[in-house]
Amino acid sequence: MNDEHTIIEKTTLKERIEALPEDSVLFRSDFPEYHAEFVGSTLSELTCTGVLVKISQGIYVKPRNSRFGLVFPSVEKIVQAIAIRDKAEVLPSGMTALNTLGLSTQVPMNYTYLTTGSERTIKLSNHQVILKRGVPKNFCYSTRLIALLVQALRTLKQDNVGEEEFLVIRELISKEPDKENLGRDIDLMPGWMKRIVKPMLVNN
Repeated sequence: MNDEHTIIEKTTLKERIEALPEDSVLFRSDFPEYHAEFVGSTLSELTCTGVLVKISQGIYVKPRNSRFGLVFPSVEKIVQAIAIRDKAEVLPSGMTALNTLGLSTQVPMNYTYLTTGSERTIKLSNHQVILKRGVPKNFCYSTRLIALLVQALRTLKQDNVGEEEFLVIRELISKEPDKENLGRDIDLMPGWMKRIVKPMLVNN
């Protein structure tokens, strides 16, 4: 490959990336039509100049600039982009699941997700996103609500489920449109969770 072709190819790739909208999530593997060395050096150059931020091996974001500094894409957007790329399922776990369902107002410092894809840790400005392999039974539910509720209740633990939590769960159950699969999923929940949630289905 001659030097002229090298310059043209690299410039074209750079312009393509610079033209991407802010909040974009991109992967080193997104550009298979270019030589791997060109992709790597171009991504490195754009990272050095602040156009991109590297958040994990082979994963970059294009943040927005604000008067308060760089604003990254949302955690959910980043995680979903990785899931699509990996052809994997992802599911919030731990405090992230509690926060997602409104069972906790505490914003987690670290966001944790179960995945059927590769494990990785993503470093954002002041927190981390941790994707760890989940066992298949975590992904056996048809409704996202029950899959999330199992993770949330597992973190909360049975003795800590009080009246306030009952009210939140009851409202979530009442708003779930897929009542047929909801009933089947509740039957698949661990015993103590099923005893809490199933009576709520009868009243909806």
